[in-house]
Amino acid sequence: MKKFFNSNLFYSILALLCAILLSVYTRSTRVGFVTQSQRSQTTQTATKEQSIKVPLQVSVDTDKYYVVGYPEKVQIRLSGPSALVTSTVNTQSFRVFIDLTKLKVGKHRVALKVSGLSKQISYSLKPSSVTVNIQKKKSRSLPVQIEYNKNTVATGYHFGTASSDPRIVNVTGSGSEINQLKRVVARVSLTKGVDKSVEQQVILVAEDKKGHQLNVVIDPATSLIRIPVKLYHKKVKIKLNTRNEASGKIYSVTASRNYVTVYGSKKVLAHLSQIPVDVNLADVKNNTTRQAKVQLPKGVVRTKPATVKVKIKVGASPAKDE
Repeated sequence: MKKFFNSNLFYSILALLCAILLSVYTRSTRVGFVTQSQRSQTTQTATKEQSIKVPLQVSVDTDKYYVVGYPEKVQIRLSGPSALVTSTVNTQSFRVFIDLTKLKVGKHRVALKVSGLSKQISYSLKPSSVTVNIQKKKSRSLPVQIEYNKNTVATGYHFGTASSDPRIVNVTGSGSEINQLKRVVARVSLTKGVDKSVEQQVILVAEDKKGHQLNVVIDPATSLIRIPVKLYHKKVKIKLNTRNEASGKIYSVTASRNYVTVYGSKKVLAHLSQIPVDVNLADVKNNTTRQAKVQLPKGVVRTKPATVKVKIKVGASPAKDE
């Protein structure tokens, strides 16, 4: 054994093992080979870019001034450590704003600012500046005007007087916009054949004299609109019409009431003096009481009551003298 350790063969095998271990070590440390612990560190330090749209906030004395001209949202491009950029996008714990607190009434070109963003993240904004118009705030109170298509009502019906709740609203905006304000409108959308009263929450719109919508704030922004749908009506005398009388019989027919209330179009009711009630005597052999249906002429929607109680008396026809 001692001769083996002192032999050239032993030293050759030892040299070969050392060469193999050195090769493995070199491969593990070269660029592109990452261990598990190194992979986690690489993920945290990798660079990421992402663009998102965020609200543009305005710093101004809202009790005194009204600002127009700026976009509702702007685009910000974030660049930095991947994990940090992802967290920032998800939480959006920063703000993009324009500071108008030291500016006077009029038009101004102002740069967008960012606060609450980590120093490890760089950013770019689109747009980077905006033109705003600062004006003194002004308010007016106006009644709500209601618009709807009156031709949508069902045949025989008519619309009553529409109402708004609230009836009067407050409109706030820049002085120039309020000076153009002509009316506040609630436009009610109706389908054809309306036969029931309408109750609808409607968004209000402020317009100038040409019907152009104004950039103002309406308080409240909506109104509850009620439009009653009614039928014209009047009392009309009934007319009993008998049919299917048997030969050799005499019938006496008497209604329990002389009038019914008729509902329908104004034009039809104006010319209606009586309404028919048909009494079928086909199977009547003895004295009886029945409900007879009131007939509805064209343009009449309904009657109240819809049926009439009728007493029927039956007698034999007298024999003819020879």
